Amino acid sequence: MANPLLDIFRIRDLRDRILFTVAILVIFRIGAVLPIPGINVNALQNYYAAQQSGGIGITDYFDFFSGGAFSNFSVFMLGIVPYITTSIMMQLLVLVFPKLKKISEQDGGRKRIQRYTRIATVGVCLIQSFAVSEYANQIPGAITMDRIPYTLLAMMTVTAGTIFLMWLGEQITQRGIGNGISLLIFAGIVARIPDAIYVMINQVQRGNLNPVFLVLVLGAFVGVISLVIYEQQGQRRIPVNYARRVIGRRVYGAQNAYLPFKINPSGVIPVIFASSVLIFPLQIAQNLGGGVPWLSRFASWLTPNGVPYMLFYALLIVFFAYFYTQVTLNPVEISKQIRENGGSIRGISSDNMTEYLTRILNRIILPGALFLAVIAIIPSIIQALFNFPSSVAFLMGGTSLLIMVGVDLDTMSQIEGHLKMHHHDGIVRKGRVRARNL
Repeated sequence: MANPLLDIFRIRDLRDRILFTVAILVIFRIGAVLPIPGINVNALQNYYAAQQSGGIGITDYFDFFSGGAFSNFSVFMLGIVPYITTSIMMQLLVLVFPKLKKISEQDGGRKRIQRYTRIATVGVCLIQSFAVSEYANQIPGAITMDRIPYTLLAMMTVTAGTIFLMWLGEQITQRGIGNGISLLIFAGIVARIPDAIYVMINQVQRGNLNPVFLVLVLGAFVGVISLVIYEQQGQRRIPVNYARRVIGRRVYGAQNAYLPFKINPSGVIPVIFASSVLIFPLQIAQNLGGGVPWLSRFASWLTPNGVPYMLFYALLIVFFAYFYTQVTLNPVEISKQIRENGGSIRGISSDNMTEYLTRILNRIILPGALFLAVIAIIPSIIQALFNFPSSVAFLMGGTSLLIMVGVDLDTMSQIEGHLKMHHHDGIVRKGRVRARNL
């Protein structure tokens, strides 16, 4: 019998893409443990050990997207977050400034906008790397060289590391199995799982964590995964009727189709965007707060476990859910394409089609965005109420869960598409995995 897992490695093109992707991810993990020049690794370990014994530090949150690279002060310590933050700002600028929007609509305009985004990413990296170098100056014995040479060297090294990560993500997208940026974030989250399991077992053995409560949380974790998968796959199908058309000498008969509007059209993009937007000011305030009192107070106020952070996080998720959906699914363009192809929606006139599609999108986006917001703040609630370990709480729910499930579903859909193209059975025998188009 045909085995889809064996078929993956029988197809040469798909096998090469998977092996190439794995090789890139290995490079990413190696770079996450290579410290930048001028850093005393032992001093860092002692400092973070003292922080953990006294309470939960904000460094754990920065390590979330970088896969532990931040606490290692590695060349990839900023991760891919500066590029994501710059992409968000560029998309907002394209909507605000008509000149940029006109450039994006021209031939080759998307490449020009992408080039502007890369250049702006360098500037964002320099700002964040300077803040990181100042943060290292606050750790006793962490720097083994003079301050000014270290600052310049750290800024260049960390900025080059992020730009190299951008290139690795593009290589995965072009020569791998696709969605390189998402897979880099996915790999960073998955790399934290073994340490989280060790912490959880250690807490149970010490008696700091009730085993019964742990079993209940694990059951809830499985239930949340099921709900996330169900929500990611849900669709609202709008029937579209196409009239008979004559093209050349051929007559095409009337046919019925549908518009597949997903319950959450933007997937996990709002969660990634919201996290990236909050990380930028939080990292600047945390790293520079030692010498600026009001920045230190701001960092304490916006701590990831606090109510202000959870409130802003939820609001940003809802905002980016609407924003990204309007960018990718424009009701005006969809209505125009339907009319140009001789299509119509039953009971809706052509003049009211745009208004109807806008109303449908607004109705399905709100519950999907609220669902994402609730799932995203679950770890903070669990940690605050039940004193659950932060490393375990962030991996068993919220942002990490949404990203892991969403990227996994999208990767499966990419692999299944290659299998179908080569006339093999897909991974899922009943039905198929729908892509999220990250």
